[in-house]
Amino acid sequence: MKRFAMLGAAGYVAPRHMRAIHDTGHQLVAACDPYDGVGILDRYFPDCRFFTEVERFDRHLEKMRRRDGGVDYVSICSPNYLHDAHCRLAMRVHADAICEKPLVLSPWNIDQLAELEDEFGKKIYTVLQLRLHDEVQRLKAQIEQTPAGQKHELTLTYITRRGPWYHHSWKGDPAKSGSLAANIGIHFFDMLLWLFGGVEASKVHVRADDRVAGVLELERARVRWFLSVNVNDLPDGWLASGKHAYRGLSMGDLGEFDFSTGFDDLHTKVYEDVLGGGGYGLADARPSIELVHGIRVAELSSPGQGAHPFILG
Repeated sequence: MKRFAMLGAAGYVAPRHMRAIHDTGHQLVAACDPYDGVGILDRYFPDCRFFTEVERFDRHLEKMRRRDGGVDYVSICSPNYLHDAHCRLAMRVHADAICEKPLVLSPWNIDQLAELEDEFGKKIYTVLQLRLHDEVQRLKAQIEQTPAGQKHELTLTYITRRGPWYHHSWKGDPAKSGSLAANIGIHFFDMLLWLFGGVEASKVHVRADDRVAGVLELERARVRWFLSVNVNDLPDGWLASGKHAYRGLSMGDLGEFDFSTGFDDLHTKVYEDVLGGGGYGLADARPSIELVHGIRVAELSSPGQGAHPFILG
């Protein structure tokens, strides 16, 4: 049985990690979050030690390491801008890290973490769960059967309602979240790069606090993309029918990708993959980190006929 510690235990995604640790038969022995509303621990790990100060959490893990071998993994579910610091903490206590995405906010931070991996002989894994989705894997196999020079026409649309709280939290601060493209788009961009190859060109047409859009030219696809947390961008009648999010990926000759199912156990699949000797690491995370960083700093381009239809109106 492996022993885990967790940073960001009160966050939105933390319960998925707790469930994954539990369902794979392992133990969460220590957790930390400045917010103390973590009753979810009682469901999975009622004996888990809990800390509201990262310094005391760090000291506890170091004491464990010196007394009885410490923890094997540190799961990182903290705000985006803390991910690289918390990966460094995991290295210092001689544990592997399993870190939520985006792994870091700037590509050069990956180089620093790679040096620490070499120094401590430990591994930093990142959560790229869409790669483990059954439908995504089926789609990858289908794409690999198409002619190498063929380019597919894609339109990605992701709109999810967020209230005023979002813009007052760390998620609404680009310096802490990495911007909207990094915070809600990183998993989609990683999926597209994994499926259709590297970036040949990228243009950004809109970049605001509540929406961002552009066009990507990948090795095997042209992608018009639109991401939004503005409720007014939802299709007509969507809210009236009780729907608060719209997810769509139209792929022309490849059909439509169904985002409605297959997501419930993806974090457990990630943990199974890591614990089974697989997992995705720093090199796997780099392409999407470079892309969203580029989107964050790029000069805006005027949308043309190839822009996302939501931009063209």
